[in-house]
Order: sequence, then C-alpha cells, then structure tokens
Amino acid sequence: MNKKLARLAEHREHLLAQAAAQRAALAQNIEPWRAPMAFADRGLAVFRYLRLHPTLSLGASLIIAPLLKVRTGKWLGRTWVVWQLARKFLRN
Repeated sequence: MNKKLARLAEHREHLLAQAAAQRAALAQNIEPWRAPMAFADRGLAVFRYLRLHPTLSLGASLIIAPLLKVRTGKWLGRTWVVWQLARKFLRN
C-alpha cells in the first residue's frame, strides 16, 4: 500500500509541476493581448452604461450636433437609426 501511495504522491507532484508550467506559458502568451482587451473592456463598459441611460446619449447628440456644423435633423435621424439597430441587435 505504501508503494501505491508513494506513486500517487509522485504523480500528484508531477501534475502540479505541469500545471504550474502551463500557467506560466499561458500568462506569457496572453501578455501581448492584455492592453487591447482592457481597451475593449472599457469600450463595452461605456456601451453598457449608455444602453442603460439612453437620455444621456440623446443629450450628448443634441450638444454635439451643432458643434459639428451638420444639419441637426439629419444627424439626429442617423443617430436614431443607429440606436434602433443597436437595440434590435442586442435583443436577439
């Protein structure tokens, strides 16, 4: 029985060392993606916040439209279409 326990303990140590090596390799492979994924995560957080506060999006559109020297109605119409498409896309 002791031989079996010793063999199991040795196998366990081997598996633990293998898992540690895999974690180190994964961390090294993921490192270049850390900054782009953080940027994407911040973008998603902004999108979720705006989705929960649609009046904020509309208010920002009303403030920005005259500053861009674009016809306000045309610009708001496009914004409304994009908003509706986004809502339909997120529902499905």
